[in-house]
Amino acid sequence: MKFEKTEIEGLVIITPDVFEDDRGAFLEMFNRDVFEKNGLPTCFVQDNYSVSKKHVLRGLHFQKPPYAQGKLVTVTHGAALDVAVDLRKNSPTYGKWKSVLLNSDNKLIFWIPEGFAHGFVALEENTVFQYKCTNVYCKESEGSIRWNDPDLNIDWGISQPILSEKDAEAPLFRNFISE
Repeated sequence: MKFEKTEIEGLVIITPDVFEDDRGAFLEMFNRDVFEKNGLPTCFVQDNYSVSKKHVLRGLHFQKPPYAQGKLVTVTHGAALDVAVDLRKNSPTYGKWKSVLLNSDNKLIFWIPEGFAHGFVALEENTVFQYKCTNVYCKESEGSIRWNDPDLNIDWGISQPILSEKDAEAPLFRNFISE
């Protein structure tokens, strides 16, 4: 596995070693010893799986303390543009975002630590998005920020996504108070 730090501290793009032959392919998505050696968490308590139609945008979501979550995300079928926004109030990159193209061809894995809002847009039909979380989901701790917030100015590559009502009405970043 190759671990690539990004310009936003804490965000890591992981390229797994893929072993392919005429039968198909094999890769490790998580290896406790390798993650530990590279300074990433090794305790995950919840796995999530979602399937999205093309142009479905989910996010930007986060969990407030004490239920803040780190997420290890990948796409196992289809393609998605995955986005993480730094919400850590003392971070030099507060309010900055990073996007990564995740798809079943590149097999990239994206580590998003606690303190980030997260979202993705499905670029293909039936995109399967899988992720491990460092904490359990708690409805009372959930938060969101509007996907098309003008201050964040995220380039999703799409102007008319399919949204949930909750995501369409999410608060603006300027009204967000970081904990």
